[in-house]
Amino acid sequence: MDDPFDSYPEKDEIKEIKDLLENNDAAAAAAKIQEYLDEQNNIPLNIAVTGESGSGKSTFVNVFRGINNRDEGAAPTGCVETTSKPTPYAHPNYPNVTLWDLPGIGTINFPADEYLNYVGFEKFDFFIIISADRFRENDVKLALEIERMKKKFYFVRSKIDSNLRDAEEDQRDFNEERTLAQIRENCIQGLQKQGFESPQVFLVSSRKLHLYDFHLLEETLERELSAHKRNALLFVIPSVSRGIIDKKKDALQSKIKYLASISALIASAPVPGLSIAVDLDMMVKTIKEYQVTFGLDNESLENLARSARLTLADLRAEMTSPLAATEITKELITSILHSFTSLKSLMKAEEGSRYIPLFGIPAAMTCSFIFSYNALNTFLNMLADDAQRVFTRALGLNTTV
Repeated sequence: MDDPFDSYPEKDEIKEIKDLLENNDAAAAAAKIQEYLDEQNNIPLNIAVTGESGSGKSTFVNVFRGINNRDEGAAPTGCVETTSKPTPYAHPNYPNVTLWDLPGIGTINFPADEYLNYVGFEKFDFFIIISADRFRENDVKLALEIERMKKKFYFVRSKIDSNLRDAEEDQRDFNEERTLAQIRENCIQGLQKQGFESPQVFLVSSRKLHLYDFHLLEETLERELSAHKRNALLFVIPSVSRGIIDKKKDALQSKIKYLASISALIASAPVPGLSIAVDLDMMVKTIKEYQVTFGLDNESLENLARSARLTLADLRAEMTSPLAATEITKELITSILHSFTSLKSLMKAEEGSRYIPLFGIPAAMTCSFIFSYNALNTFLNMLADDAQRVFTRALGLNTTV
């Protein structure tokens, strides 16, 4: 079997894993790989969202977390300032990612530098500065101070759908593309007049994230985040384009070789049935992660159906795999595995080979690695394909966003 650790990052723990393998301590090596995966799944990401009252920052926080404004645990929204102190809102499925609803700088009588100390700027990975009309002097002062502190920030012009609707009602020769260009240019010119040389402004509607500039914001955040934080962002960002779903799939796929390696190491134990039992537990846990990452768990689908003004049945009708919108159990996984002849054969080969003298355990480990790797890829492909169909229907799309 090829060394599954060849593509690992060059870290001290990788050498430790190889040393454990050379000393035939498979159980400790498997535990070390699991520890590595757990660390990757728990990398903290703290996102600061600020803006004046009524700018839509609380709605942005909620939508980014995949929940409705009326849901339990949602950031409170309203036309008056509802945030008087930095308030954390953890992502419901990935609690290592926290969005912080910050009070608007104009609502607290602090200069920009004192404001940043008040909100605890050092803990944030980046800042999103939201405005519903134009960015004002306080926004610019805050951005310049964030820049001085060597942190990233992004200007987001919100409620674009409302602006376009108003413009369409008021203008006889309304043109959406021209209106968007005018809004963007007005924002940029306003920031430049206040001393900001080359501002980038993202036009966003929290009600219609698949439109306008949200995908550009996502790409910029992903590009400018440190490498070890990118997956934390990618797993929580709303799946509002085919591109985002593909990126999520690639990120999840990159972990499969490590999970398959754990499976192979467990298979080295001369205990009949142990490896398959552990594999099933691992697959249940992993597929549940796939579900929530793609937004195909029941709660996420209900929120999506409500926001898209569809029924849950409408979205379920788009799904073809038996994994989406259902409880993942060992019985369900076993029945699916048995429906694939190649996977069923690998399961039998793994158990049968361990009885072969001398070469049995290495053969069982190889079979276990191949079985787990192929099975997880099969399940991942099922759910990724369902995610594409569901979000295409929910967003009313016929082509790639």
